[in-house]
Amino acid sequence: MPSLSCNSYPESQNNMEDSKRQGTRVFKKSSPNGKITVYLGKRDFVDHVTHVDPIDGVVLVDKEYLKDRKVYGHVLAAFRYGREDLDVLGLTFRKDLYLASEQIYPCSENGSTNKNLSRLQERLMKKLGDNAFPFFFELPPHCPASVTLQPAPTDTGKPCGVDYELKAYVAESPDDKPHKRSSVRLAIRKVMYAPAKQGEQPSVEVSKDFMMSPNKLHLEASLDKELYYHGETVAVNVHIQNNSNKSVKRIKVSIRQFADICLFSTAQYKCTVAEVDTEEGCPVGPGFTLSKVVHLTPLLAYNKDKRGLALDGQLKHEDTNLASSSL
Repeated sequence: MPSLSCNSYPESQNNMEDSKRQGTRVFKKSSPNGKITVYLGKRDFVDHVTHVDPIDGVVLVDKEYLKDRKVYGHVLAAFRYGREDLDVLGLTFRKDLYLASEQIYPCSENGSTNKNLSRLQERLMKKLGDNAFPFFFELPPHCPASVTLQPAPTDTGKPCGVDYELKAYVAESPDDKPHKRSSVRLAIRKVMYAPAKQGEQPSVEVSKDFMMSPNKLHLEASLDKELYYHGETVAVNVHIQNNSNKSVKRIKVSIRQFADICLFSTAQYKCTVAEVDTEEGCPVGPGFTLSKVVHLTPLLAYNKDKRGLALDGQLKHEDTNLASSSL
């Protein structure tokens, strides 16, 4: 399936505790004819590396309207790789993949009623009455996170990227084409949270040979930690040992984003998101050493003009960040 691997969200226990104190927030959306309504406790579902948060909620139905028909639900992931205004003659630049589907009403033998209901589902069903039915979807492993590719200022329509959608609809069978008037479509996101435990401190060493020089130029770069959260400054420790007969005149340090896009074949795109080019401490002549720390802060605010830059998926037109790294 299409995937984009592109720093990760911190999992904030304080935010979770605050939301509990403030009360439970519920997202609600009804079909155009008002006959089915979907209730969700959240629209961001977290990939914890070992598992992904289940997508669970409640659907309120009008049984008189349904008669002998059923209510189905599915979760759809889609990768749009072309502009929406180029979709002509039945050709769409979009690859869809159904990740999960379920018959919500009447409840099937393997349906959500046979699973342990969440506290929110129990409360909603108690409040909404006998016409409320639970649903429960689990995303398969290795699904890509929600990602948007930054469009050019002149681009119109939906941007390229990976997005997720929860859909509930009325039909006689799951293969029937649903009508818009009796369907509910709700955009959701799959987001990556960083583990709380830091890994090893990244470090790399390289040496450079020069013609007519008996010895090498050694360069060592290391970071102060492995994981960074959005908005954090990255401190790069640079150590140069010049055993060659050349002089180092300037130092350039950059942070680049790599995005692997798998469609018909795998392609990798790279983009510089932060860069420092400095002559401070230079020149470093033959036989001399230099140690310094360079600070960089990769932010979307500094990269608004770069088309194709991978960003975290958006719900509507809210602000977002550079895409979180896939773990």
